Amino acid sequence: MKRRIAARTECVGTCIACVPECGVHRLERRHGETLEALLNRVRACRVCAAELPLGPRPVLRASETARILIVGQAPGTKVHATGIPWNDPSGDRLREWMNVDRDTFYDASRIAIIPAGLCYPGRYDRGGDRPPRKECAERWLEPLLGHLPNVALTLLCGQHAQALHLGARARESLTETVGAWREYLPGYLPLPHPSFRNLLWMKKNPWFEKQVLPVLRKRVRALLREQ
Repeated sequence: MKRRIAARTECVGTCIACVPECGVHRLERRHGETLEALLNRVRACRVCAAELPLGPRPVLRASETARILIVGQAPGTKVHATGIPWNDPSGDRLREWMNVDRDTFYDASRIAIIPAGLCYPGRYDRGGDRPPRKECAERWLEPLLGHLPNVALTLLCGQHAQALHLGARARESLTETVGAWREYLPGYLPLPHPSFRNLLWMKKNPWFEKQVLPVLRKRVRALLREQ
């Protein structure tokens, strides 16, 4: 079954909304494969090469010691150019929400970053980035998560990330899912994507800044102090 976000993203069967509602396809972990070897395979992936306007460049970071996992949507053009996740104004805003500096944010031993789509998916002719492609999650998500046994909190930034990780537990809209944030703790915390496009959403939903951000900062601070 396709999640309802498919209709809103002009889905043609290739986006993250088309991952089955029961979850991503599970692939067997290669016997004895290290996380480093798996990351090398992920970064060498060319499955969608013919469909990507800027070519494949999977962008992610992970370590088996990470306590926090950040799941965004898919890299934008700036992230694609630099190969550094969240290296844009959205990343600045996310770091502000979390109350962490860049050094902490990019310390893979503490914070893993695995977006719903690993490569820049391109833009619609009418404007706006296309949604994350589903092939990334189908091929790589479960093997990657299998190497992250210490993650205690997963931040789900945006509706595509929430649909992928929460499945049928996600509500019909982002506002409803984020509004039900208490139901997903302690393992998950759904957030709006920290894009400038959501500044109006934040103004319309002041409870997010008053209620959710203090909990986010407290939880992040506690987990980082454990290491």
